Amino acid sequence: MLDKDFLVLDDRFRRYAMGNVHIEKLWTGSRWAEGPAYFAAGKYLIWSDIPNDRLLRYDETDGSVSVFQTPCYNQNGHTVDLEGRLIACEHRGRAVTRIEHDGSRKILADRFEGKKLNSPNDVVVKSDGSIWFTDPTYGIDGEYEGDYAVSEIGACNVYRIDPSNGGVTAVITDMVRPNGLAFSPDEKILYVADTGLTHKPDCSPDIRAYPVNSDGKGVGVGRRFVTCDQGLFDGFRVDVHGNIWSSAADGVHCFTPDGKLIGKILIPEVVANVTFGGRKRNRMYICGTTSLYSVYLNTQGALRPKV
Repeated sequence: MLDKDFLVLDDRFRRYAMGNVHIEKLWTGSRWAEGPAYFAAGKYLIWSDIPNDRLLRYDETDGSVSVFQTPCYNQNGHTVDLEGRLIACEHRGRAVTRIEHDGSRKILADRFEGKKLNSPNDVVVKSDGSIWFTDPTYGIDGEYEGDYAVSEIGACNVYRIDPSNGGVTAVITDMVRPNGLAFSPDEKILYVADTGLTHKPDCSPDIRAYPVNSDGKGVGVGRRFVTCDQGLFDGFRVDVHGNIWSSAADGVHCFTPDGKLIGKILIPEVVANVTFGGRKRNRMYICGTTSLYSVYLNTQGALRPKV
């Protein structure tokens, strides 16, 4: 018997939504929860509470929650790099940074062609060590999630940081407000959500799919992959089967690799982002507006392919 909060739209979803498994509310108290990243070695999750300018830490061993870092430059999205270090998108810092093994903060990118970045939002590390991130204006649109400023670049792009020399290149320039992003399991497709509806009323709330070039350093022409039927897509993750698990206004939407919406995990708050964690990578952590939720699924988060 499936929990009432699993909405089955296609029988294929029953493969992933297990019976007698329930959505758990782990903690509440955020103003805008975002940016979850799981650290397997420490058995803990960190996530952002952007307006409160803090990172929170959930300890999987005992269920406790503590403040991991404050202030934190109004960090938003996070990921873990090939060496287990935290990569962060800073709204107020207007930078992508890395926490080194000794705890120091290293700026990886804060400018493009000599101009300040807007406010990096979400980030992913490819198997070659390159870092790909989105740069909309949400952190400089006002004072709530960062510091108000006028965009120096005048556009919102997706960028790549080269692992060999730290160079920053624009890889996608045709989106209104690029937001969440993830690679397919084989890294042949880069998926990117466009939340431009917040600024442009005719912008479709899509996840777009971009074919990755053969050299792995850029992408080809993108196409509409899926459109959100409840609010906007924000952050999302891909599982080992190539399914996309995306945030939305009513919870988490699951799409097959061919773009079919097969089911939803209903959450009583707007969801901003998700990630896979746990010993088997089969526990989905869900950042609702004010709360952290989790649910076990019969699938696992995709691993980077070996180079």
